[in-house]
Amino acid sequence: MLFDLRGRGRRRTVQVIYLSLAILMGGGLVLLGIGGGTSGGGLLDAFTNGSSAPDSGIFGERREAAEKRVQANRQDPKAWAELARARYQEATAVGGVDEATGVFSSAGKQQLAEADRAWKQYLKLDPPQPDATVAVIMAQVYSPAGLDRPDDAVAAQEVVAEQREDVGSYLQLAGYAYAANQSRKGDLAGDKAIALATKDQKEQIKAQVEGLKSQAAQAAVQEAQQDAPATGTTG
Repeated sequence: MLFDLRGRGRRRTVQVIYLSLAILMGGGLVLLGIGGGTSGGGLLDAFTNGSSAPDSGIFGERREAAEKRVQANRQDPKAWAELARARYQEATAVGGVDEATGVFSSAGKQQLAEADRAWKQYLKLDPPQPDATVAVIMAQVYSPAGLDRPDDAVAAQEVVAEQREDVGSYLQLAGYAYAANQSRKGDLAGDKAIALATKDQKEQIKAQVEGLKSQAAQAAVQEAQQDAPATGTTG
């Protein structure tokens, strides 16, 4: 099970969309960068970090090195971006994620909160071109399994899509936007994904966009029904 989240309201919508994106990824479709001419950067990169066997020692060393760079020059955007990456990598190390649910542990989420702080500081320094590779990671930081902040996930994925201009990145952006109840942005990203697709891909991508939007709408209806006060009286 990828996510095992509790709670009501928008969380269910977010969970449904992220699960759908993960399923598309697992099916080897466009989320792996097909048609985009990229070297990865889809959901697969975010989930695996490019490492099949996380080592907390190695990641701890990377985090310490990044912290030293930040301390040496707090106006260095690259240092903050590297610190955000290192914090996420350390969060995924042994003990940072519940293997049964795929959800970050309390200790893991503390590292994600630090990754968020580093990323926000990085953006405040206004780099000429934000690091899309780190933005992919940050979208995962803000996922339901992490800090559960859909709007921030959308903002991070926008960085990726605007730089990479590929089908997979815009399809992911559409999914994240629908999950965050940003329907207009989801529609625009979906249209962009369809426009970038090859002739043979267009119908498939269109169906995927429509599926993501439909699932978000269905989940929203279910939430409204669950949250509606019970009618009638008891005697």
